[in-house]
Amino acid sequence: MFDKLLKALLVPAPLADSDARTALAALLVRVARTDHMYAAEEVERIDAILMVRYNLSSFEAAALRAAGEAMESEAPDTIRFTRALKDAVPLEERTALATALWSVAIADGQRDGGEDQMLRLIVNLLGLSDVESGLARQRAQASF
Repeated sequence: MFDKLLKALLVPAPLADSDARTALAALLVRVARTDHMYAAEEVERIDAILMVRYNLSSFEAAALRAAGEAMESEAPDTIRFTRALKDAVPLEERTALATALWSVAIADGQRDGGEDQMLRLIVNLLGLSDVESGLARQRAQASF
């Protein structure tokens, strides 16, 4: 299943909605794991984001996160996930993705330089500016 999705991420054609969902879950997991600590608060935040974004039950969100965890472990780089999301999500909705990503990065209560660097890369790959990233971070911080 993940091989098929990873291959699909290399093709410029838009992904199916379920594949884009898994790509977002994997990207959220990648951000959470950047500091080498995958805290319970980050897992809970990922599940909450997936529940709200895709109108999922807690069980469905946990299953999607588990699929994202598996995909994230197998994927060698972040570009595949961001490319999939950039193709599947309109520009005006990508700022919400940036806010969600920032909220995962700060969910454990600690700012990490590696997470900041990862978020700068991801936001850029999603086609957003540093200013948009900063505003997304502020929105994420305000939600705590």
